Amino acid sequence: MTYINHLPPLNRQFVAHFGEMGSRWGINRTVGQMYALIFLSPRPLNADEIAETLEFSRSNVSMGLKELQAWRLVKLSHQPGDRREYFEAPKDVWEIFRVLAEERRRREIEPTLSMLRMALLEEPGSDEERHAQERMRDMHELIDRLMTWFDDVQRLAPETAMQLMGMGTAVTRVLEFKDRLTGKGGPAKGKSNHQGA
Repeated sequence: MTYINHLPPLNRQFVAHFGEMGSRWGINRTVGQMYALIFLSPRPLNADEIAETLEFSRSNVSMGLKELQAWRLVKLSHQPGDRREYFEAPKDVWEIFRVLAEERRRREIEPTLSMLRMALLEEPGSDEERHAQERMRDMHELIDRLMTWFDDVQRLAPETAMQLMGMGTAVTRVLEFKDRLTGKGGPAKGKSNHQGA
C-alpha cells in the first residue's frame, strides 16, 4: 500500500494495528485506519489527503468519515479560503474514551437494559420462567450498577478519573479489608487465609 511510503514506521504500525482491530470493535478495517491516521495527524486532514495517504477510494473515505462523525470521533472544521472539509480527532484521549463509551452504551447497553426491564414486568407463567426472570433480574442489577458507576465517573474531571483508575489495587485492598471486618465474602483468590490486614 502506498501509505507505507508516506508515513514514518511508528505511524504505519499504529495505522495498521487500528485497521486490524477495527473489525473487533464493530467497524471495518478502512474506518479503523482512517481514524488512526486522523488521530496521529498534527493538523486536520481533508478527505483527499486521507484517500491519497491510505490509497483508498474517495467514496470509501467519504463513507468512513460519515461513520466516524456518527460515532462523534472526529470533528469537522473549515480553513479560510478553502471550501474543503477538514477532520480532526479530539485532542484529549479521555474525551475520546468518554465518547466511545457513551456511543457503545447507547447502541448496545441501553437496548439490553430496556429488554430486561420489559421482561421483568412480565408475569411468569411457569417455574422455568420464574427462574429465567431471576437470572435476568441479576443481570439487570449488575448492568444498572455499572451504568450508575459509569455516570459517576463521567462527572469527574479527567485528572480525578485518571487518579481513580490508578487506585485500583488500593481500592480492592480496602474492600477486602472491609469484607474481613464484616465477615462478608471469603479470602481473595490467590491469597492465603493467614495474610494480615
